[in-house]
Amino acid sequence: MPQMRHITIVLIEEFSHLAFSCAVEPLRIANLVSEETLYDWTLISEDAERAVCSNKVVTLVHGGLGDIPKTDQLFVLSGIHMRNHVSRDLLATLRRERARGTPIGALCSGAWLLAEAGFLDGSQAAIHWEYHDAFMEAFPEVNLVRSVFVADAKHITASGGTATADLMLHLIGRDHGEELAIAVADQMVYNAARNATAKQRVSLQSRNGMRNAHLARAIHTMRECLEAPVSPSKIADDLGISTRQLERLFGKYLNTSPKKYFMELRLERAQKLLLQTEASVTEVALACGFENPGHFSRVYRSSFGVTPHSQKSKID
Repeated sequence: MPQMRHITIVLIEEFSHLAFSCAVEPLRIANLVSEETLYDWTLISEDAERAVCSNKVVTLVHGGLGDIPKTDQLFVLSGIHMRNHVSRDLLATLRRERARGTPIGALCSGAWLLAEAGFLDGSQAAIHWEYHDAFMEAFPEVNLVRSVFVADAKHITASGGTATADLMLHLIGRDHGEELAIAVADQMVYNAARNATAKQRVSLQSRNGMRNAHLARAIHTMRECLEAPVSPSKIADDLGISTRQLERLFGKYLNTSPKKYFMELRLERAQKLLLQTEASVTEVALACGFENPGHFSRVYRSSFGVTPHSQKSKID
């Protein structure tokens, strides 16, 4: 009989209700589909009685910071204005739980709180794109990534919203097999679950970067020539800047290279075409600038964890 895993979620005032639902519902559905109690959960808040999310919905909790039970995984879940809710008691609680050996992760903006506690130094972490710039400024020692979630670090982090569901499906698949994770996703009518390597579509860095004329024009050029990609050096030449300058712009505003960003754009388009059209894998490859279907299949699998043919078969 599978061992039940207990999850504790610390709800921080003004937490994201969307991320909360995406955290708990996959666990509930996993129990429902399997007809076994695979997961149980405890809700905690500093108030010890309730927590109010950003949309003003009030959620009753099981206890306060001193009531955290022995748990297999603790998540800190916050939302907007998380910096206003970093209390001494919360940080002390997190450090106490770490000393007890409790695995600690974060959802949505919760990575900020883990960073404040000093947990993420030297580690990869994901946080909602809205906080990227401020996070990088406040915690330069943390390796912030644009991924939707990070599951292979000591402290698991998810960027919020539906990325929380992606993480939970990943954990369900890890704990009980991919077949159950797929069944849970089907119940959620969620047929495009992302793996950890998927990138957040928008980041505050890219929005700020749009104020830089060279970067904005470079990205526009990339989007306009997905079927016939041009090299970063050609793009830089057309902009009247050096390739080195272009690389610095992408590094500063997007924390990536022009080549990698361009590839992500092409693969994002490929995934949409596979999921939303009747085009064959070969047609999709050509439409996204891949002349060699074999190469397309390899880079697609590296990015999304499945081959284009497998992605296509999921919706056929």
